[in-house]
Amino acid sequence: MIRKTIKECPECASKNIYRDVEKGETICRDCGLVIEERMVDFSPEWRDFEDDGREGSKRRTGAPSSQTQFDQGLGTEVGTTADFYKLGSDKDRDKFFRLRKWNIRISTAIERNLKVALAELKRVSSYLKLPKSVEEEAARVYRLAVQKGLVRGRSMESVVAGALYAACRRHEVPRTLDEMGEASGIEKKEIGRTYRFVTRELEISIKPSNPADYIPRFASALKLTAETQSKAVEILEMARDIELTSGRGPTGIAAAALYVASLIHGEKRTQREVADVAGVTEVTIRNRYKELIKKLKLAKIVEKSKKK
Repeated sequence: MIRKTIKECPECASKNIYRDVEKGETICRDCGLVIEERMVDFSPEWRDFEDDGREGSKRRTGAPSSQTQFDQGLGTEVGTTADFYKLGSDKDRDKFFRLRKWNIRISTAIERNLKVALAELKRVSSYLKLPKSVEEEAARVYRLAVQKGLVRGRSMESVVAGALYAACRRHEVPRTLDEMGEASGIEKKEIGRTYRFVTRELEISIKPSNPADYIPRFASALKLTAETQSKAVEILEMARDIELTSGRGPTGIAAAALYVASLIHGEKRTQREVADVAGVTEVTIRNRYKELIKKLKLAKIVEKSKKK
């Protein structure tokens, strides 16, 4: 709904217009014509729904709904306001305190599972420094998995890690299975198995990982310049054009491209340093490095840079 601003009176063409917010009217001060009535108030509604004795409180509602809470942030509870102590008898007070206690307790098995699992999800997400959007998506995936009964027969931690990994892939936030395993304490094979099962059962489409997404992280850890990063991305694009990246691990090919770029720009890093940052073995770096310089014909450029 678009609000049109009235600039002049249609009766006397006066621009002396007054908007009475309380009455919801627009009035011409010169001729007294009521130009508009029953206006919609587009300003925020500052009302306090809790009478807890605090003055000046202008809370309208609670926090926004979130998938990372077991009740999505929409649940209510019996408060502990001063109204309890205004009740006539101890019996009535005890009744409301019992109501509050039972209101806090979670009844269904799904809600109990969600409360524990989403707390674990927040912990792992915080450890990996994942953005809020990824955390919300992972919580949504886990909630769907619980509702379809996919958690049965699997550990809660592995399903949480699988949901987080799926969310990272969907939002193109580069995190490896090794990092996910370190954060969750679950073997990466188990996380990968659970991730594939959950995405298949929930029919979640996941795009293949782009090796270029890992370049900024690896380059930052190795303290390489922006020129080296750009060169590494350029090498990956050349490799993709000849389908050299297909069928190979994204972290390994990304690390090898960064290693080649560092040699070309004279920022030499050892294969061990690159392998440790990427979470792969030196053999992987060496094999991908040989493939890149051979297929892309970069051997002469690399040799020339080494002699400088």
